[in-house]
Amino acid sequence: MKMTTERVFNKKLTRLNFKFGNINWEKATIKQYELEKELGVWRIFLNGYAKNGFVVFDEETISREKIMEVLHELEPVIVEEKELTVSELIESSYSWNNIFGKMES
Repeated sequence: MKMTTERVFNKKLTRLNFKFGNINWEKATIKQYELEKELGVWRIFLNGYAKNGFVVFDEETISREKIMEVLHELEPVIVEEKELTVSELIESSYSWNNIFGKMES
């Protein structure tokens, strides 16, 4: 059991941060829902007001091309790309990390 858990926590994911040229809250909501249904998407947030967002996904399950195809109408530009593990994704999601990060700055 430990071997399987360790393998999942160390699985590599890709995070793409975007700026969008053609987005509003309604388009953002629709596209976010479309991608949330995809098996390989771990996390997504599209902000129709700030015209930015991100997608965290498993490139072994869903291709980058598929992500870009779904977002095409929003005129996405990748502004940052990062590789992270499932463990790092989970840890970054803890609310206390956000609080401690603000206290240290």
